[in-house]
Parts: sequence; structure tokens; C-alpha cells
Amino acid sequence: MPNIKTAVSLDKTLFSQINQMAQVLNISRSRLFSLAAKEFIQKHQNQKLLDAINSAYDDMPDPEEQKIYTKMRNKHKRMVKNQW
Repeated sequence: MPNIKTAVSLDKTLFSQINQMAQVLNISRSRLFSLAAKEFIQKHQNQKLLDAINSAYDDMPDPEEQKIYTKMRNKHKRMVKNQW
């Protein structure tokens, strides 16, 4: 995959922290930016997936539906009580 160069503007403190982290990890600043961007994108995708899962499970029955389900379960229990 070809590499593309880009320029970003950072404040001095952040730039210093990036330099220090790159030295600690023994990688280039470019590699650090690449890893950070990949991690950021992955976290965003994971959050979107989690939101979709939560949305799917968010359709809980309202209190009236819950009463009906409870009555149905109780009736079913009485119907099959001595059949097993």
C-alpha cells in the first residue's frame, strides 16, 4: 500500500508528548500517528456497533405488554403443569 504524506498542526505540548512517546516505543512519529489513527477509527467503529446492538435490545415491552406476557406465562404453566 502506498504511503501518503500529510501535514498537521499541533500545539507544542502535544508535539513534545508525541516525540517522547515515539522515543519510548522506539518508533517513528509517522508510525505513532498511524497507530493512533487506526486505534481511533477502530474505537469509533466499535462504538457504532455497540450503539446498534443497544438499539436492537432497547425495544423492551412497555408495562402493559409486560402484564400480558406475565398472564400468558402463568396460563401456559397451568396448561402444562401435569403433562411432564
